[in-house]
Amino acid sequence: MPLEPLIIFGAALRPDGTPAPALVERVKAALAYGANRTVTYIVTGGVPRNGRTEAAVMAELLMQAGVPTLQIIQENSATDTFDSIIACSRILTRIGATNETPVAMVSSPYHTPRCLLLLRLAGWHTHALPCHSTRQGARFWRSKLRHIAHETLAIPWDTLLVLVWRIVPR
Repeated sequence: MPLEPLIIFGAALRPDGTPAPALVERVKAALAYGANRTVTYIVTGGVPRNGRTEAAVMAELLMQAGVPTLQIIQENSATDTFDSIIACSRILTRIGATNETPVAMVSSPYHTPRCLLLLRLAGWHTHALPCHSTRQGARFWRSKLRHIAHETLAIPWDTLLVLVWRIVPR
């Protein structure tokens, strides 16, 4: 049975290199999805904190949960969502995925629409996994509003970048 690709998008690490709650929630959602499937986990995020990348931290969390190393592909170079889309597209092609292969993805609720859109524009048959935040309070809502504003500005820009990437020969 072929392995189903599942992309877990990175989230900023704490200054000491430990995972922030958003990253842990993404990994939990991926593990729940992969519990009854044979999944290839593609962890992406190359922004280092204290010598560790988001992808490396997610790979560690997956291995601690019992996922075999052979089912984890680390993408440690991407520094933003667009870079992750391109790098993961190359990985998907390398592992034999086609535009008909179902590709699951998980990120935070505010980030999911952009990731889903960009993966589809890149030519992948993608679906998003639910991932919930457990945070609450006034600080949470201010942060959420900042994220929504960021995503509102980033979606058109990243869409243009992916479309150009698909059109321009490489």
